[in-house]
Amino acid sequence: MAADGEAARPDWVRVASESDLVSTLGVSVDGAPVALFRTEDGIYALDDICSHEYSRLSEGDVWGGEVYCQKHGSRFNLRTGAVTGLPATQPVRTWDVKVIAGEIWVARTPRAAVVT
Repeated sequence: MAADGEAARPDWVRVASESDLVSTLGVSVDGAPVALFRTEDGIYALDDICSHEYSRLSEGDVWGGEVYCQKHGSRFNLRTGAVTGLPATQPVRTWDVKVIAGEIWVARTPRAAVVT
């Protein structure tokens, strides 16, 4: 987590106020759909589109550190984006997240997807 006084840098995008994120929220980072997830462990960000078939992960259910896609039940690890349940076979990318003075910032560049 960054210090409150840290200046916004061009490699981060402010996407929401922390109060906007109850459990899940779909946002955009330079046009890329990103899903935010709040858990007791922190805030995570993944690509918002399921790798199996188009469906927004921000509309899925979160249990035990995983998001369940609402369309066919694929599961993805919130920390790594790795597939934890079929029918998806390809992971989704993760995005670094930080909170500064109650605002949620997401890195402009996602991390590579984790293949297991």
